[in-house]
Amino acid sequence: MTPTSRHATEYDVPELVRMYRDLEVEQANLRPLWPLADGLDEPIAASFSKLMQDPESLLVIGEIDEVPLGFCWARSEPLLAQAGGEQVGVIRLIFTEHEARGVGVGEAMILPVLEELRRRGHHLFDARVSPGHRYAKNFFESNGFSARLIVMHHNDRG
Repeated sequence: MTPTSRHATEYDVPELVRMYRDLEVEQANLRPLWPLADGLDEPIAASFSKLMQDPESLLVIGEIDEVPLGFCWARSEPLLAQAGGEQVGVIRLIFTEHEARGVGVGEAMILPVLEELRRRGHHLFDARVSPGHRYAKNFFESNGFSARLIVMHHNDRG
């Protein structure tokens, strides 16, 4: 029962969509704008397929006994021109099933993702965390991350 991870394949798309919908509900409860601004474009299955083809992205599945229990999407993103072409590795989405949290599935995904980004030449890493998501904040802090930016938002519609 050791957590493992592997690169996602087209075969995984139905499970990825199922887990994404759970992530979407969790995030929308924290920030109603999340599905419109921070998630994936609809249709979700097509977005996952596109990520698997994107050379700048990594998409991994976290498992225990070959049962998918989470996923992680990371991406290489450019810094400003004055950074001389340096890029930052960004953990855009990470999700672990509620029942599998705290048993190492998240670590089984993030550690190889960070290692792959390092092999690609990255020295800087960001992770996106919703305000109020204490579990995610603690997870990233335990993996060496700290806050560098807080995005403020205002909605005139109410």
